[in-house]
Amino acid sequence: MGSIGSTVGGVEAEGTCALKDLDKNVYLLKLAGPSAISHNDPFWNQLFSFTLPTPSSSTDAEHLERATVAIVRNFVANNPRTGNFAALAQVFIARTKELKISADCANDIFIWQTHNALFIMRCILKVFVACLTEDEMLQHFTFLSPGSPPDEDSQFLLEDVLEQLFHVIIDVPHMTITYAVHLEAVTAMLVLLSVQLKQHQVLREGPIYHLFTRGRSSKHAGRLVKALLYNFIRRDHFPSLTVHKTPALHHEDSGGGAGGSGGLLYDLASGVATGLWTVLTLGAGTANHQDASSVHPGGDVPLANQSLLLLLGLTNLGETEDVVNPYRAAIVNCTNTQGPVPPERHTFQINFSSLFGALCASQNHDAPTLLLYLLLHYNSSMRTFVLARTDIENLVLPIAQTLYWVEENNSQHVYMSLIVLLILSEDDTFNASIHEVMLSGVSWYTERSLADISVGSLLILVLIRTIQFNMTRTRDKYLHTNCLAVLANMSAHFRGLHQYAAQRIISLLELLSRKHSKVLEQATQSTSPALGGDGVGQVPDYAQDVAVVEEVMRMLLEVVGSCVSGSLQHNPNLLYTLLYKRELFQAYRLQPAFADVTSNIHMVLEFFGARLEQAGSGLTVEQVQAVIKQGSMLIPKERLKKFPELRFRYVEEENPAEFFVPYIWSLVYRWAYGLWWPPEAISFFPAETAAKGAQNRRTTL
Repeated sequence: MGSIGSTVGGVEAEGTCALKDLDKNVYLLKLAGPSAISHNDPFWNQLFSFTLPTPSSSTDAEHLERATVAIVRNFVANNPRTGNFAALAQVFIARTKELKISADCANDIFIWQTHNALFIMRCILKVFVACLTEDEMLQHFTFLSPGSPPDEDSQFLLEDVLEQLFHVIIDVPHMTITYAVHLEAVTAMLVLLSVQLKQHQVLREGPIYHLFTRGRSSKHAGRLVKALLYNFIRRDHFPSLTVHKTPALHHEDSGGGAGGSGGLLYDLASGVATGLWTVLTLGAGTANHQDASSVHPGGDVPLANQSLLLLLGLTNLGETEDVVNPYRAAIVNCTNTQGPVPPERHTFQINFSSLFGALCASQNHDAPTLLLYLLLHYNSSMRTFVLARTDIENLVLPIAQTLYWVEENNSQHVYMSLIVLLILSEDDTFNASIHEVMLSGVSWYTERSLADISVGSLLILVLIRTIQFNMTRTRDKYLHTNCLAVLANMSAHFRGLHQYAAQRIISLLELLSRKHSKVLEQATQSTSPALGGDGVGQVPDYAQDVAVVEEVMRMLLEVVGSCVSGSLQHNPNLLYTLLYKRELFQAYRLQPAFADVTSNIHMVLEFFGARLEQAGSGLTVEQVQAVIKQGSMLIPKERLKKFPELRFRYVEEENPAEFFVPYIWSLVYRWAYGLWWPPEAISFFPAETAAKGAQNRRTTL
């Protein structure tokens, strides 16, 4: 089987031709035909002797599937009688048992053919999952030796296949010559899990689900999760491969052994390859992978990307009262390699520092943010480690950048980034430390030049911008609520606020005040309630707008009040801005909805207003700042009203799988390396929505 994609030079036309001829390939026709093939038939060595890079895009995979429709149809019809797929599975199992030794010995030919066997099997599994029920799929794993009655003890090979996929990912060493085998094993496992795409609900039953959660392989859940995490951490690039234009390869020209091209024997094994499949040089060159990375989050590091998607799929398998997800248990309980060995079953130790670095480097995409959320929310050891970092800005800055470009990111990624910040902001040490780290500039902040600004002030600017964007355009209640919760948690620890950050807080209050007045004016002009279809009075839009705007204004005033009460002397720029805009706060005193939360702000403004009057008129900015600095040390804090400290905590919804599982599979659908699903085959979510970036819950203001 082959695939077609962007290629180097003039090879594309040749590859396209070869792809079109796949339905006439004698080896594929025999595999799909009515004759049974024994698992020890020499045919398998011939079948596996082709040269083919892993398909690198969904387009590759789509072209491959469309080119082999007729063969696949015959295979599905004949296989229950021939048992050829079961024989293929037997051959694959036998080969993978020797794969580790072959890697140690640099046996390129054996590894190359094993990769091809797994690739063919993965492609067939993809068809089974798409076209058959799980019970029908299991029937294709029945192994019938030619002329022999069914063997009841070895009828179903799926569990054995899954066990060998675990073995490849966990035990086979990472080398240039094994990269594609590792990628295929991860992809095959993802294909098996993709039975979820055919369901309307989160999968919690079924043969494949139970194999992953209760089968023999599940006892290795911790080792698998660890291996997938290290694939993500390493971020190994796809090996640079030599692209060939000739249909036959000659061993004597290769330079021999593993030291030839450093690839997957794409210039070796001529004796077996000659005269078999046309060599398809599709998407293998380094240039192609670099091109893919510009639009694909893991285009040049496909193993890391695919491993992360598989890890998210496994750790978010639906749980029941009887079934505990062993993969989630492993990642929840894993600890740092420098700590004590955890006693829990299904868990492991991993280098938290390396994991932290990989997470920091990849927060511009959804999947790594989901992994970060999973670790921070569920794994107390990892959360403690992250919060103790002295370079926390390496994590905060890319998250802030995601929020800054809110209009260009899908809503789910924005939500998860905000939730990560909310979890971090629950810690007082974090809230204090981000104001101590100074930045000389922020290249991606384009509204104005920012020099000598703290990470904390930058984060305030980004959150304020996100709230303003949401209030004027997307109008999503959950978005501004989470932004305000982060600001509220930070407010008592504001230190040395940048003057632009102080100005933006008050500017947002001004904007909201104008909007509040406008909506109230609309309310006074309306004389009758709106009626619904049943004649029952409905709350008019303006009343809903009033409630939401007042909620945002009140929380923002609480943030300012918290800073005024707890850290006034550390924020002269905020106090200067409050005094400059004191007329705005005079109006709040007359509004019952805000009078209580602005009482401390009024007291402070009166105190400093009196001192400025005593200092005389015509004061320069420097003179005003001097009055503020001196007054901050003399203000009678006992006159400030005591309010409970603003504290918000993230609480996961009752059925989080209903949000996270569709979200994860929408990412798989969009970003899985070299996999394609026809949109009409997707039942779990609207495929056209996933293609654009699935939208989260929306609440109109």
